[in-house]
Amino acid sequence: MIYPKIPLAQSIIEICSAKGIHNIIISPGSRNAPLTIGFAQNSNFKCYSIADERCAAFFALGIAQQTKKPTAIVCTSGSALLNYYPAVAEAFYSQITLIVISADRPQNKIDIGDGQTIRQQNVFQNHSVFNANLTEEASDENDLKINEAIETAILQKGPVHINAPFEEPLYETTDVLSIKPEITNSDEIIGTKSIENVADFVSIWNSAKRKLVLVGVNEGDSIEQKTIENFANDPSIVVLTETTSNLHHPNFINSIDTLITPFDDADFKEFEPEILVTFGGMVVSKRIKGFLRKYKPQHHWHIDTLRAYDTFNALTKHFAMQPNDFFNDLLTKTAFAESDYFKQINEVYQLRKIKKQKYLDKIPFSDFKVFEKVIASLPKNSQLQISNSSPIRYAQLIDIDSSIEVFCNRGTSGIDGSTSTAIGAAVGSQKQTVFITGDISFLYDSNALWNAYIPKDFKIILINNGGGGIFRILPGHEEKPVFNTYFETSHHLTAEHLAKMYQMNYFTATDTDSLEKSIRLLYEKNDAPNILEIFTPTSENDIILKQYFKELI
Repeated sequence: MIYPKIPLAQSIIEICSAKGIHNIIISPGSRNAPLTIGFAQNSNFKCYSIADERCAAFFALGIAQQTKKPTAIVCTSGSALLNYYPAVAEAFYSQITLIVISADRPQNKIDIGDGQTIRQQNVFQNHSVFNANLTEEASDENDLKINEAIETAILQKGPVHINAPFEEPLYETTDVLSIKPEITNSDEIIGTKSIENVADFVSIWNSAKRKLVLVGVNEGDSIEQKTIENFANDPSIVVLTETTSNLHHPNFINSIDTLITPFDDADFKEFEPEILVTFGGMVVSKRIKGFLRKYKPQHHWHIDTLRAYDTFNALTKHFAMQPNDFFNDLLTKTAFAESDYFKQINEVYQLRKIKKQKYLDKIPFSDFKVFEKVIASLPKNSQLQISNSSPIRYAQLIDIDSSIEVFCNRGTSGIDGSTSTAIGAAVGSQKQTVFITGDISFLYDSNALWNAYIPKDFKIILINNGGGGIFRILPGHEEKPVFNTYFETSHHLTAEHLAKMYQMNYFTATDTDSLEKSIRLLYEKNDAPNILEIFTPTSENDIILKQYFKELI
């Protein structure tokens, strides 16, 4: 075995190994050479080399998202570290375990005019769950900080930062470990199994005739079937699921905006819940947020072992529990209430679904039509990654097969890093991965394709509407140069030459016929990653979408 000669680097590597960290994403550099040598020469680790640090961090995020295990990213000193920040923030809000390990200059080299030096200590303090600022020499104190950083990342499901100063020479190796680091074990348990003062909440639940369950970002197959059936059969419960909730039942409403966008004040008053129960991560629908902020429930219970955001300014109780534990405790002690809440809302929703299909059948080639066709084409049991902005919003309107698990970076909802995350997720998962993205998000993260690990069956479906189409849907859109330049980001770029440069298969579609033909080719060819670029009419997409909501009434 080859080890770096620097004892501090040995400590970091040995503790990571002992803690079961397997995937290491390394961005080439000099100051991090001791770490690179140690990780790459140790068979306990699977190492990836990603040159662009922003892409590397999102790639790691995708792997961690799928493996549900901490993933480490390693970089050199200076601005390299700052390029991790978008992914660190996403990991923080999406509760994903990232271990950031940065090489640094010794403290006496900071702020004296030396090259590639910045103030690296605590640089992620506002968006991390622990920061380990190590000293240059290996020590028990440093070992404890490294242990605590990794344990905290796992327990609190978030990013941590380990900053390690190294002095030259950096490339010397040895075949003997000069340290024996201390390995600690945390036996801390997050959350409880039963509800405190459960009788009080049972009483509230049993007396409520309008209960609304809203599910945000959620892992597939995470909620027990008996809980799903209870929700579906209780006439006083309406369940709203987002595309990223990965929760399915015929009685659940899986297109929130299709249901509530046409509501007037009287409809909203009828829909107003007495109890709102939420679990899962961030919610995409702006309309449901607006509704619940205006028509506040008497009780809002949020279930999460770690955090409870007061998204609707109505939170009355945070249950620090796993959702299954909460519902196993509550629902075994409660009874169905007599109510027509579900019946009334479901009747409206079923009519909306009929009108939606009639509308889709008659509209011309456009973003909305493309999403209908593309989502219907997805292979069963595949993994769907979606970029932010327009794509995730269109996906909220289309039914997705229940065998397909859906992911999107909704922690910060940024367009940066969506492609890199999807590629990392494809590497971290055994499933066929399809990535649907918009043109601005794709171009913004084009360095994601500078990656030697993209699976050959990875599919990118790129909807190119000539700019940031989301801004045409939002209030304030005017067809003026200032809008086109500074909001919409109008452009005439395509992915054709990027596909050529990175040796990917490239297909295009400009109408329904070419779309159907290209979709077939997309799934037939698996000799290299594929890009299907679909060109839609910039000026018509927003008109078609806005008219959809009018025709639901």
